[in-house]
Amino acid sequence: MIKVSDTAKQKVVALMTEEGFDATKDYVRVGVKSGGCSGLSYELNFDDTAEDADKVFEDNAVRIIVDKKSFLYLVGTTLEYSGGLNGKGFVFNNPNAQRTCGCGESFSL
Repeated sequence: MIKVSDTAKQKVVALMTEEGFDATKDYVRVGVKSGGCSGLSYELNFDDTAEDADKVFEDNAVRIIVDKKSFLYLVGTTLEYSGGLNGKGFVFNNPNAQRTCGCGESFSL
């Protein structure tokens, strides 16, 4: 399962609305792809369709979909949003990551 913090929820709903998505029925698609300075990097997009092989979750009234391959890397992750002086953006707090890069956008297991 993937959890969503309160601040991430607020930002997700605002961004989905800006981009023409409906947070009550559309999804946040999270995933992992090869790349980044630590080997794997996170992806986050909005989607209106879940594929048959996707894992579907809901936490804090946010609907999340994850492809089967990425799910193995993201189990137990919390999606948070940081708006501090060091930069704004979504942050993946992933307990499976053994090493992360300085910017927090990539990781390795």
